[in-house]
Amino acid sequence: MDVISALLPDGYAAGMFGLIGGAMLGMAARYGRFCTLGAIEDAIYAQDYRRARMWAVALGVAILGVFVLEALGEIDLSQTLYASAVWNPVASVVGGLLFGYGMAIAGNCGFGALSRAAGGEMRSFVVAVVMGIAAYMTLGGPLASLRQALFSVERTAPEVETLGIAHAAAAWTGAAPLWIAIAVVGLLLIVALASSSFRASPGLMAWGAVVGVAVVLGWWGSAAVARTGFEAGMLESHSFTAPLGESLLYLMTSTGGGFSFGVGSVAGVVLGSLLACLAQGHFRWEACDDPRELGRQLFGAFLMGVGGVIALGCSIGQGLTAFSTLSVSAPVVTVSIIAGAALGLRQLISGGIGQGWTPSWPPAWPRIGGERSDL
Repeated sequence: MDVISALLPDGYAAGMFGLIGGAMLGMAARYGRFCTLGAIEDAIYAQDYRRARMWAVALGVAILGVFVLEALGEIDLSQTLYASAVWNPVASVVGGLLFGYGMAIAGNCGFGALSRAAGGEMRSFVVAVVMGIAAYMTLGGPLASLRQALFSVERTAPEVETLGIAHAAAAWTGAAPLWIAIAVVGLLLIVALASSSFRASPGLMAWGAVVGVAVVLGWWGSAAVARTGFEAGMLESHSFTAPLGESLLYLMTSTGGGFSFGVGSVAGVVLGSLLACLAQGHFRWEACDDPRELGRQLFGAFLMGVGGVIALGCSIGQGLTAFSTLSVSAPVVTVSIIAGAALGLRQLISGGIGQGWTPSWPPAWPRIGGERSDL
């Protein structure tokens, strides 16, 4: 794959790595039903933890791949966003809660919205567009000053290393970061494979591994571009908050924002999901019939765009990509996203948002956008 970075301009080379990994993620969403909100719903309301365990497999593969690449000298984790910024725990919690709550009332995260939109669901297309606009409003638009005042992000000094949990543990124990990462991966795989029902679902295990490989490919590809290209760039992998806005800019005018890893990643999810939908015969056009439901979904999309920027990542950007580096912020943001989503789902089921749901015990599946939020 180094050929890609050698033959194409830097932006397009990075975008191609994003496209390939994004297509893998899109197929995992459709074939493997890989979905953050769906996994949370399954766990809370059906006591079905298979998709949560699928997430653990994806995370284990991603962590192992990242730290093997670092040990081989293929990537430098000090060049990632998560190592170059001083951790703001308040931003992680508040941003994560906003994102998780918005994800619940919108019916999906940005990644899931892209995958659903590729299947013909226009509600999810609107959610993705609004989320991208809200993200850019928070990054550099009218909400940027307020964000900077409340949740300032400071860059670390060049001589200060904040590479995350594994490196901190390595400095304390004297072990190499790779061995710390292997211990974490072992724990994740034990949790994942402890369930006989999950062990009996090889498809879920395989697609979870595909997701992890996609994250590793993103890190390796962006590092290859930085190593062989002419422009210094920060290492990155998949995230679906700011890249949604970045993709809108690219579609409107390529001079306003060129082809990049994020744009390629967004396009890849759409492409992979579309191909999977067509192969399965699941493509169908859908729209929103209820104005109240659409209003709720747009409000959720706006909260996700704002929260994802504040937290420096979404359920994929922090829950997988940042977590794969064992960033200090990732567990905090991930737990906050889960808590926010649980609160939003509880309000939906009790009829507190959008109405139309009757409380019952045991709780019935929450109907989000007319169907369950899984793919």
